[in-house]
Amino acid sequence: MEFLATIYVKLKPTVNDPQGLTVHGALKSLGFLGIKSVRVGKYLEIEIESESYAEAEARVQEMCLQLLTNPVIEESRFDLVLSSSNQTS
Repeated sequence: MEFLATIYVKLKPTVNDPQGLTVHGALKSLGFLGIKSVRVGKYLEIEIESESYAEAEARVQEMCLQLLTNPVIEESRFDLVLSSSNQTS
């Protein structure tokens, strides 16, 4: 079976986000008022072949821990769904 994992990575709330501050300042200078704060993160889509949902979930979790995040300063969450290529027309 094929699954699609959508992974969201962001800095932990206690970590400074200089890129977010830069975007915030740029938005303000462009006239976008009322923006309280900006945090910048990463979005990834991974198609994965797996025998079961549980196995795919475990593999994506391991990918996040080993490569996709720095667990000291980042946190992640992901959604995992059966890929549309598995469905017949």
